[in-house]
Amino acid sequence: MSDDTDSRSTDADTAPNVLVVDDEAGIRDLLRQYLVSHGFRVSTVGTAAGARAVLDREPVDLILLDIGLPGEDGLSLTRYLRERWQGAVIIVSGRGDPVERIIGLEVGADDYVAKPFDLRELLARVRSVLRRANRTPATVDVDANSNQRETLNFDGWLLDVHLRQLTAPDGKTVELTTGEFDLLLTLLESPNRVLSREHLMLRLHGREPGPFDRAIDVQISRLRQKIESDPTRPKLIKSVRSVGYVLTASVAKR
Repeated sequence: MSDDTDSRSTDADTAPNVLVVDDEAGIRDLLRQYLVSHGFRVSTVGTAAGARAVLDREPVDLILLDIGLPGEDGLSLTRYLRERWQGAVIIVSGRGDPVERIIGLEVGADDYVAKPFDLRELLARVRSVLRRANRTPATVDVDANSNQRETLNFDGWLLDVHLRQLTAPDGKTVELTTGEFDLLLTLLESPNRVLSREHLMLRLHGREPGPFDRAIDVQISRLRQKIESDPTRPKLIKSVRSVGYVLTASVAKR
């Protein structure tokens, strides 16, 4: 298996840079050609080691990652990335089993697309994740010339929306993935209001949940691990049976 890296770009150097990590050359070529034709810069590799090499030498905005890589698999690479890298990850895998999907989200992927996939749907997912990663919410109004950044304060926690940084009551910074940040911000925008799973899925992933889709539940679980003193008995993010979730804390802007 070759670990050669292929990189193509559009004329715009500022276009989002996507890294495709897949051991099938045909898939790499297909995704490279399609994404380049829609304005993205694209690098492709066939192994986890190749992905690390690309990340060491150039900025990457989003990774399309296959699980079934030779050697180190995609789930292991996702865990590694979440400890050291803040970009977005979409798993694109032939393992369409719901358990695999849940595991992929649990280890930190922002979305999961099963093979065979529709290229237009994949493009929509890529754009949606990148848009969430770079969006400035309409609920936040900050003077661009001000030296002060607005933060959202809840139960002693501080979320700096522009830095996308969460600070715990003890002053420590808590790292959030793109999906975790977007979920927390969505909850903070509607405190003490029950948000359905359907609403959260449309807001965060741009699609309606399937009958056995647990993507939102998995993201809630991951977020609780980071902000609840006892995630098994959550006090900040409460479940509303058969409906969705509610943030119970008061939220103040600073």
